[in-house]
Amino acid sequence: MTTSTAATLANVVASPPSGRAKAVVFDHHEYAASVILRGHTVPWDNATAYAAFFSQAQGLLGPDIALLDLKRLYDHLTAGNTGLETAMAARSRTGYALRTLLADNDTNKAVLEFATVFAQTARQPVVLRIPSPMEWLIATHRFGGADNLGELVADDAENASMYVSDWLRAFAALPVAGLLLDNRAPDEGLGRVPVALEAYSPIANVTRNYRWTLGQLDDEQVRLQADTAVGGYIPPEFWLDPDVELPSADFYLAEIPRSARPEDVLLRLDALK
Repeated sequence: MTTSTAATLANVVASPPSGRAKAVVFDHHEYAASVILRGHTVPWDNATAYAAFFSQAQGLLGPDIALLDLKRLYDHLTAGNTGLETAMAARSRTGYALRTLLADNDTNKAVLEFATVFAQTARQPVVLRIPSPMEWLIATHRFGGADNLGELVADDAENASMYVSDWLRAFAALPVAGLLLDNRAPDEGLGRVPVALEAYSPIANVTRNYRWTLGQLDDEQVRLQADTAVGGYIPPEFWLDPDVELPSADFYLAEIPRSARPEDVLLRLDALK
């Protein structure tokens, strides 16, 4: 099934709907949870309530994209799910745990319902963010009893991308503008296996068929497949210190820290114009 969207991430980068000179993708989760929810729990179990919370944050910041981080949703849905963890640990074969996670019917149903509400209520083009296949493989590898991440190689990532590409087909009917694979080093300090975006051809085939822009978040930059535009990360200090300058880039991804003050954020938003 081939779908099309009114805009792709590549289109947005080329011509930001916000009117900014350069498009900005905001990850405002931590900041919005602090400023809007004020200590209350993020409503992951109520997609409509989450969409309202997200929309309020978007209204404050005026981004060019609505970014849905499915890793955060997965972390919430799978926390304490001992049945799923047992199923993931049933085989030690590399990739078995990830394949089991992505094939879990209950989790898939909850994720698709959540993403559907989000996509249908978003006022900006929707971009999904997931771990890169290698990072997702590393994160689930321990369930099979494997402690040695050094045994993983780039070929394992390509195999993992086949599981991810099959899983992505569930989102075919949604108005998605792009998919970002998060390949950055995790905070937990888990092992790294360098894998280029080009290794994930099964995912590239799916996104090309659905006319989504495919990109990857590496430690230093954001790359879009078949596009010369290179994205840069706005440093957290930018929101805290007016003397911090923007890096050189064609577009930006900005994670606003929880500690940022709303009045300072508004001033720095003006600097982005």
